[in-house]
Amino acid sequence: MSFATPLALLCLAAVPLAVLAHVSAQRRRRRYPVRFPAIATLATVAGSEPRWRRQVPFALLALALTAIALSLARPERTIAVPVERASVVLVTDVSRSMSATDVSPNRLEAARRAAQSFIDKVPKQLRVGLVSFSEAAQSLRVPTTDRHQISAALDSLQPISGTATGAGLRAALDNLKTDGEKTEKPPPAAIVLLSDGSATDGSAAFDVASEARRLKIPIFTVALGTESGTITLGGRVVRVPPDPEALQRISSLSGGDAFRAEDSEELGTIYDKLGSQIGTKPEQQEITVLFAGAALLLLAGAMTASLGISGRLP
Repeated sequence: MSFATPLALLCLAAVPLAVLAHVSAQRRRRRYPVRFPAIATLATVAGSEPRWRRQVPFALLALALTAIALSLARPERTIAVPVERASVVLVTDVSRSMSATDVSPNRLEAARRAAQSFIDKVPKQLRVGLVSFSEAAQSLRVPTTDRHQISAALDSLQPISGTATGAGLRAALDNLKTDGEKTEKPPPAAIVLLSDGSATDGSAAFDVASEARRLKIPIFTVALGTESGTITLGGRVVRVPPDPEALQRISSLSGGDAFRAEDSEELGTIYDKLGSQIGTKPEQQEITVLFAGAALLLLAGAMTASLGISGRLP
């Protein structure tokens, strides 16, 4: 137990001073007794009373003073507060093919909406990170519970050239591995890949997916686009068909599931599949009210006992 205002503990000095004053008063009372000729008769009628009973009111009063002094110091105790340790990294494709409008309003916007739907539905305690990739990967946000940071990063995404899917997954996996090094047991984690699936870095994504399975980090994929998707490059129309089979293979290799853009609203179920692992962190909790309540009870007890024994307040 600790105290927020330890200087207030100096008030405890009032307790021994009160004890000394009480002892002094008791000695003075015995030194100057009241003479009464019929004292023997009264003692026979009243009967004997244990000496300790006469000390009960003052003992309760002393304890009440102690509780008041401690409450003024604002006592605190350290408690273990539950913390959600699960993490998810959203990996978003920002290649030029993501500007195709075969998915309304375009593939990138569909990916952004799917990601936003995910972070809106999962528990606020879930830590979410964000990685974007084109020719190279960029870690925009490490796993955090700050949803505003993730939403702002999603809004800033713009399509550029290249589709290095493997690099994007590698960056996400590295973020989750680093995050897990802080604890003896790695917390549950997952990756959500939003892409049209047409990678330009060969089989790198499959290698990362296999490693993710060994680390028990499933990859859930969301396929964006149709066979009719096109973009305009240098004044000419270029077809950019998606590769949903590649995304299906990535999810399968990693132990995750594959989704289509049309059912991306169901991404919230990923958290159910992921599960949660509750950790704890120490937190100070003020318990002044407990000591104040004890002081009131002790004062009430002291007054009740004093009135019952001597017919007066202590």
